[in-house]
Amino acid sequence: MRPGTLQLQSLPPLSLYIHLPWCIKKCPYCDFNSHEQKGNELSAKEQQTYIDALLSDLDQSLGLIWGRKVQSIFIGGGTPSLFNPEAIDTLLSQIRARLPLVADCEITLEANPGTFEKDRFKSFKLAGVNRLSIGVQSFNDSNLKSLGRVHNAQQAIEAVQEASVNFETFNIDLMYALPDQDLKALALDLKQALSFTPPHLSIYHLTLEANTYFAKYPPENLPSDDSAYEMLDLITEMTQAVGLDRYEVSAFSKKNHRCFHNLNYWGFGDYLGIGAGAHSKLSFPHRVIRQIRVRDPQLYIEKALVHACVAKHEEVSRKNLPFEFMLGALRLKNGFELKTYTERTGLPISSIHQALETAQAKSLVVLEGDHLQPTTLGFDFLNDLQSLFL
Repeated sequence: MRPGTLQLQSLPPLSLYIHLPWCIKKCPYCDFNSHEQKGNELSAKEQQTYIDALLSDLDQSLGLIWGRKVQSIFIGGGTPSLFNPEAIDTLLSQIRARLPLVADCEITLEANPGTFEKDRFKSFKLAGVNRLSIGVQSFNDSNLKSLGRVHNAQQAIEAVQEASVNFETFNIDLMYALPDQDLKALALDLKQALSFTPPHLSIYHLTLEANTYFAKYPPENLPSDDSAYEMLDLITEMTQAVGLDRYEVSAFSKKNHRCFHNLNYWGFGDYLGIGAGAHSKLSFPHRVIRQIRVRDPQLYIEKALVHACVAKHEEVSRKNLPFEFMLGALRLKNGFELKTYTERTGLPISSIHQALETAQAKSLVVLEGDHLQPTTLGFDFLNDLQSLFL
């Protein structure tokens, strides 16, 4: 409650992110904080040790979110499905003992087909997970190999089938603009994914992120930018045909199946991140802060157990708030109310007036009353639109 430079009249929704950093194999395109697990398996003792560290981390952070209800929980990685259902059950039970969750709290677990086994997904549901996100990336064995994935197409199919039986809401992660991929190959991937009638689909353009293997050794025969735009048109066409609404740049869903956790990120909501390398963004009446946890898993465990795992803690400056808000909010196809900008940044609309005028002049956004929405052009050239608010 100490004095600051802002005047927030209310606090935004609060989410909890939990990072489980281990995976079977580091994918060459991945820039997340993930670490290969030797032997491809975490022992029950190793899992419990990490959970103890997470709970210690959470205990250290409770004062920052005291009295606030958690709207969503997202367990990401790495490959969280490397943890057994019993460990996830323990983790979620201990979180419930510490935090008030809303009655319909969305609880998502990321899972990879390479860690899938019969009835495992059902056990995750019994542990309290109510939304599964499956990292398929492609149903084409050649594409999976080029992406360094540890599963094959048949394993992907079996994993999605199992998820569709056990979860009312599940997500399939796909990628496009892959090496040697053409429109026909993408259409086959999409046809296979849509055959499961998924309530949610996330489709990402393969990008060569800094500090990844692909950045150092780019794959050959990547589609041209023009081809990638044609692929996106195909994605939009095929998803619309089956009733999936593109509500965010890379997210498509059926009615009532949008991912609240991600919507909270994009809407400049609050989230507490626990786990190795996890990020947090938290609001207070007079300031907004960001935190980053220690990245190395073993060092994180050591630090978390003595309540010293926060590697970086800083207040977001007034001058950076407009860009930080717009970076996520402009990803939403239906846009947002301008009052949300004021409520979540504590800044007047005049702080973005010039950038808004420029965006309108370039036909990148449309402003109707209090509602701001990116145009089709703004959606296609999102980076250019976002940069206006730097």
